[in-house]
Amino acid sequence: MNIYDTHTHLNDDAFWDEIPAYMARAKHFGVNEMNVVGSDTILNARAIELAHQYDNIHAIVGWHPESAKDFTAEQETILIEQLADPEVVAVGEMGLDYYWKETPHDVQKEAFKRQVQIAKDLHLPISVHDRDAFEDTYDILKAADVRDIGGVMHSFNGTTEWLKKFLDLGMHISYSGVASFKNATEVHESVIATPLDKLLVETDAPYLTPAPYRGKQNEPGFTHFVVQAVAELRGMTNKEISDITFENATKLFRK
Repeated sequence: MNIYDTHTHLNDDAFWDEIPAYMARAKHFGVNEMNVVGSDTILNARAIELAHQYDNIHAIVGWHPESAKDFTAEQETILIEQLADPEVVAVGEMGLDYYWKETPHDVQKEAFKRQVQIAKDLHLPISVHDRDAFEDTYDILKAADVRDIGGVMHSFNGTTEWLKKFLDLGMHISYSGVASFKNATEVHESVIATPLDKLLVETDAPYLTPAPYRGKQNEPGFTHFVVQAVAELRGMTNKEISDITFENATKLFRK
């Protein structure tokens, strides 16, 4: 199989001292391309560093909603400079997270809107984080009309109703290890309902580890098991899903 992990965090401290080992394990599982995603100053810089070290790593840089309180004008200038790097394929992860309470909602919204505009100015796709904030996330993306740049709802965990809304905005939909969880019925329904030309897979490692390794630290190689879960839900082969999602990712991220 030829698998593209569209959202992983090899720049996280959990991996940083053993990158070659994790890259080797990814190759063993057929994960041959991946996007390493930033979320603040340090992790953005690390994502770009890895993208320059490995031909099959691409960087996504931006400011996560949990870090939005630190997204100053100075940091915005730095981000725009980072986005000029040829190894950067998208802006993110950005969005809204109403589960954690550290950053006020209005601060998150402002940082999200600013990054969407930057992406539109640079004509780059976006990687969107949405946790417990579907309505506000949708409203911001709709108001900005992101169909001209496209992007991905990363680790999508919404209903088929929300799926349709984000598809109508031109977004791709990416599924993580949650697709393999037995009790994630809404996610299962959305996996089945997602058009094949909008379907992506990811790990979000080191988080959301898929079965059969649930409970252990996730890693990029485990995208293999996300592909397997999606294939089972859709009644397709692993290779069919890996080929389709690889092609979709290559087109969206222009790699």
